[in-house]
Amino acid sequence: MKRLRAPRLPTFLRAPSRVPLLQVVKTAVATVLAWIVAVLLLPSELPIFAAIAALLVVQPSVNQSFGKAVERSVGVIAGVVIATLIGLFASNQAWVILLAIVVSIFFGWVFKLTPGSANQIPISAMLVLALGAATPGYAVDRILETLIGAALGVIINVLIVPPVALAPAERDVGLLASELEASIERLAVALTTKQSRQQLDGLMIQARLLRPMRDAAEASVRQGEESLTMNPRQSAHRTRLANMHQLLNRLSPMVTRVLGMTRALHDHYDDSLIEEPSIHSIAGELRRAAHDLRLLAKGPGATSSDEPIRTAEIPVLTAPLRIARPHPEHWMLIGSLMEDLRRIHEEIVGD
Repeated sequence: MKRLRAPRLPTFLRAPSRVPLLQVVKTAVATVLAWIVAVLLLPSELPIFAAIAALLVVQPSVNQSFGKAVERSVGVIAGVVIATLIGLFASNQAWVILLAIVVSIFFGWVFKLTPGSANQIPISAMLVLALGAATPGYAVDRILETLIGAALGVIINVLIVPPVALAPAERDVGLLASELEASIERLAVALTTKQSRQQLDGLMIQARLLRPMRDAAEASVRQGEESLTMNPRQSAHRTRLANMHQLLNRLSPMVTRVLGMTRALHDHYDDSLIEEPSIHSIAGELRRAAHDLRLLAKGPGATSSDEPIRTAEIPVLTAPLRIARPHPEHWMLIGSLMEDLRRIHEEIVGD
């Protein structure tokens, strides 16, 4: 007998991951408090505007919460003003609401407002005309309501464990460093062993993965930086963020260098390349570069003794590298590899 499974929502309705439970709890707390405070201060109407504002303002970072609070407040104020002005010069009919919606849409477009504010203007105008056109002071109360809900949303997000999104940034930067190290090691192996065209194509495909990994790391670091903006916990985490920035700034140029070296090998490879003495020397320097990069990613306090397996004790390009005159067909490739290797060394040592 087959076991019945619960129906699943369509893919387009599901998010890749759940919102953190803490954010859900903070949203619920902010909404309830906004409702209670608005009822106490403005008892004439149900505080729908306050609840909606608090619901939307709680975001993954304090900075985003503040931005949403401003967007929501501007949108509501503009919508209420537009509805009030149209209500003064037009009778209370259905077409007046439609007119207010259209005017509000074009108002947001003319002033290049963000989607959050631009969408909120027609919604507020419609609600004011539909629900409170005949109630004196309704528009002013809705503005105050929104400000209460938005303020409480920001306050709750600040007071209850303000979110810090540095862990994803550290993870993505670490993955980029690991893949860079692996790409350099693969390049060293390819220089000293015969490669088929299929192997060279695979080497190039793997190297190209560095670009999206770099983009993901940069995006994660930006999100981490945003999570510390206006965050009362920022002083305790600024050093972590600065270290990630510094490491990423040194890794990013290496991505270009490793891609260039892989492309040069892919385009200019032939089986006689491994007979060049200089190629074996360059491969050895690449292994030292991978070793040094591993230490760099571990942080300034790392040493070779931290690793159970050491690729080399001598840092890359510490001693002069003598290049014998290569075969005429190989000198361009060897020169290109040496230049990129030199620049990788400069990034690793921080020159």
